[in-house]
Amino acid sequence: MSECDRKKFEQMLAFHSAPTLLGVKCANLFAVKQTELSISDIEGYFHSYTALKGLHVHVMCRCKERALLYVYHKELLKMWFSEKRVSELLESCGYGTELSVEEKLNILEERISCGSFPHEIGIFLGYPVDDVLGFIENKGANYLFCGFWKVYGDVSSAKKTFDEYVHCRDYLCNNIKHGVEFVNAVRDFRRI
Repeated sequence: MSECDRKKFEQMLAFHSAPTLLGVKCANLFAVKQTELSISDIEGYFHSYTALKGLHVHVMCRCKERALLYVYHKELLKMWFSEKRVSELLESCGYGTELSVEEKLNILEERISCGSFPHEIGIFLGYPVDDVLGFIENKGANYLFCGFWKVYGDVSSAKKTFDEYVHCRDYLCNNIKHGVEFVNAVRDFRRI
């Protein structure tokens, strides 16, 4: 990956995945134009720079123009999947409790087609179970608040979480904009 492409990708990562990169959220999902960046370069970047911090990338879908990247913090995701209500919901959707994180991601990848997502995707992004269930039951309507996701449960808690995600994004994007090396900005982050 060229220096220019690396910086461009780091800016994209900072904007779309800052909470995950900074250890606040288990995962983020975003699309990359395949004409802009090579997927093999992106995968190589993760193996060389971020895997040491427990961060990984899984290509969920490749269409003609875009690739859908799932950036995740493996240990945070494992802990999230082990929570009782999360585990029960995943199991009811066909993700057995005996499956590894990678096996669950492979099943999710099979269920995703570009532009179409299974409802359980919210669990893979760390959304509260009540909000994922509310979305499914209400078919995306009748939500109480909308931010990074549609909220059907605790609005106050969701707003605090949204504020923390914005703080993460602002912190990381501003540091990169002002010339701080990506790895240093991630390392030096302090939660609100």
